[in-house]
Amino acid sequence: MRTTETAATGDAAETADAADRADATDAVTDAGMADTGARPGTTESAARPGRLVADLRAVRVLWEREVIRFSRNRLRIAMSVIMPMMFLFVFGTGLNSAVSGQHDAMSDFRAFFFPGVLLMAVQAPAMAAGASIVWDRQAGFLRQLLVAPVRRAPLLTGTCLGGATAGVGYAIPVLCLAGLVGVPYRPELVLVLGELGLIAFAFTSLGVLVAVCARRPETFQIVIGLCMMPLLFLSGAVFPADGLPGWLGTVVRVNPLTYAVDALRRTLPGAGVTGLGGRAAGPRWGDWTPSVAAELGCVAALAALALAVATYRFSRSE
Repeated sequence: MRTTETAATGDAAETADAADRADATDAVTDAGMADTGARPGTTESAARPGRLVADLRAVRVLWEREVIRFSRNRLRIAMSVIMPMMFLFVFGTGLNSAVSGQHDAMSDFRAFFFPGVLLMAVQAPAMAAGASIVWDRQAGFLRQLLVAPVRRAPLLTGTCLGGATAGVGYAIPVLCLAGLVGVPYRPELVLVLGELGLIAFAFTSLGVLVAVCARRPETFQIVIGLCMMPLLFLSGAVFPADGLPGWLGTVVRVNPLTYAVDALRRTLPGAGVTGLGGRAAGPRWGDWTPSVAAELGCVAALAALALAVATYRFSRSE
């Protein structure tokens, strides 16, 4: 009896997932067919506004698909909060006890580590949007989506925006824990939320780029695991990015995530976040220290470049 019920539950889940995919395909197809400008007697200039409207509708549909997928997976939402909390209160408390007695300037390592934990919170859900492309290819949904009369760029843009929205949704519960590590609740946290949206979009663009190049889920997971963990630990999330010796300092300075972590660290309120007695410990090129605007521009350039390359590969390979 239990086997029968389990099989029925699995069939129901697969049926619901297939229904969601069918609804998304129909919605994108309808978006492409509506106002595409392909009516008899219309000129090319008159057709362009209709194609733009169709592309925007496709972006909205795929954005809604990722948001719905995020809201329905409550177990993933719970795990996304538990894992950063473990890093913050277990790993952070352990290192705090090790460094507080040696360096009075970093009396609370958890506050210094908090921007890195926020980065971890937006990383996983944003990468899940890229993984969905790989699974959609395996399930045949991607082939159905590509027959819609919509350009390739809106399809990836909508997925990236949906992944970025999910990443911000995962980061909000973690951001609410700021007071527990000595980060005061001030209006600057709203700016931090906007920065997290940009960082999540960059993560999603990187995940989508890997997804359009890797055709197997195993390959995608291996590449993401080999790339993201070194980038995260070499981003200044665990130790200051300035003053590192030799090759380590060079690697940290050329890592784009270094500037994402430093932008969060310099925007978050509280002197303990920056460490070293409240002095910014971000990356420096000689005597020049990039501003927060320049660091966010670097993150935006990374996101735009990854999305552009992914769109090019997606158009050529599918």
